[in-house]
Amino acid sequence: MKRTAKAHWEGNAKEGKGNLTTQSGILDQTNYSFKTRFVGDEKGTNPEELLAAAHAGCFTMAVSFALMEMGLTPTSLDTEAIVSMEGFDITSVHLSITGNIEGIKAEDFVAITKNAEQNCLISKVLKIPVTSEALLLS
Repeated sequence: MKRTAKAHWEGNAKEGKGNLTTQSGILDQTNYSFKTRFVGDEKGTNPEELLAAAHAGCFTMAVSFALMEMGLTPTSLDTEAIVSMEGFDITSVHLSITGNIEGIKAEDFVAITKNAEQNCLISKVLKIPVTSEALLLS
């Protein structure tokens, strides 16, 4: 399996602009620029936001798969991924998940999330610290 995305750019790094298109079409010439990446006063996306979305999605699915292997079906799983930057370096990702799941102890949920923190596909390709925290709703 291969997944693709395309980037188009015009102009210099600070004043130029570009767009991103994904194979699925969910991003279709979506705006990105210096302003969407570093200033935030223009509608569009940026690579770090897309990394956070990809990581949150991958991690949440890994948790869901682990729960399925235990015979459990979550009512809901909600994850926020925070990508931290210092200068022009991505320094870490923190994943915060809340789960509404019947039939599991909080410590077992934490153990599952810690495993997913290190072993979901996105975590495995990153060469930066990845941390997580988990909250089980009753």
